[in-house]
Amino acid sequence: MKKIYVLLVIALFMNFGIQMPSDAGIIAKQKAKIEQKRNYKSTLRDIKNVILTQDKLANKYDYDGLYKLYSDNFVNSDGFNKEVYFKLIKETWEVYPDISYTTEIKNIEFNDNYATVFVKEVAVAAPKEEIGGYSTVGELHSVSKCVYHLERYGNNWLISSEKIIEETSTLKYGEARYVDFELDTPKQIGSDKYYTVKLKVDLPKDTVAVASISNEKIIYPQTKSEDAFRRLTGDNLERVFKSNSDNINEYAVASVGLTHTENYDEEHVKVYMSGLGFIMTRINVIPENKYIKSEAKNEQSK
Repeated sequence: MKKIYVLLVIALFMNFGIQMPSDAGIIAKQKAKIEQKRNYKSTLRDIKNVILTQDKLANKYDYDGLYKLYSDNFVNSDGFNKEVYFKLIKETWEVYPDISYTTEIKNIEFNDNYATVFVKEVAVAAPKEEIGGYSTVGELHSVSKCVYHLERYGNNWLISSEKIIEETSTLKYGEARYVDFELDTPKQIGSDKYYTVKLKVDLPKDTVAVASISNEKIIYPQTKSEDAFRRLTGDNLERVFKSNSDNINEYAVASVGLTHTENYDEEHVKVYMSGLGFIMTRINVIPENKYIKSEAKNEQSK
């Protein structure tokens, strides 16, 4: 019996010894997973904090603080470097001194040194202008979906580039504030391709509207395309454009003026502008790849 007991003890000890490395391996793996999860949460928090801090600084109009969140080699999808990009920010704050921003983070993806943040951004302001001889307060409302690319520099994450996927802005004064405008455009188009822009206006009764549509390259300084105003015979206006061949993104811009008439006397009618509105939509131009050879050309070259 003692021999059997000794053998059982040896067997149990051997089994225990065999299991020890296995248990140690499991514990090590668990510790690694915990550490990995902790690092993931820490990095996610740091990246998220950059975007939230950007929002706070922009709403405080803290130019210097905002400037530090961007890397020196920053460039956006319109080809604007850090210097030009921040000139545009400063000009925007000068034109709309009460502008406010709201950023909603949709998704964050990252690895060791690079991150991609998908967001929805909304900007609103209430500019003052003279319309029809009267001082009036307008409404600016801009919505964009964009992607920020971040890069790690030491212990800090900085914004290295930005790409706007969709963007629509409206600016309305007077009675135009109560009228719905819509600009139907492609979100992106190939270089040197025709496309249609259609303006839809929910025009009130007894209101006459004139409108124009133009397209503009997104360059700096910005240039203004001229287009004649046309009276809206229905509730829409349509134009056909050709995208530029310079591989530069564009804006489709529509302007709408609302007018009313009053009897001045028995023989004259007074026409006055009661509202003015603008709507602008981004159209991303896909560059032409000139290094793709078609099969037909290849056959001809043989």
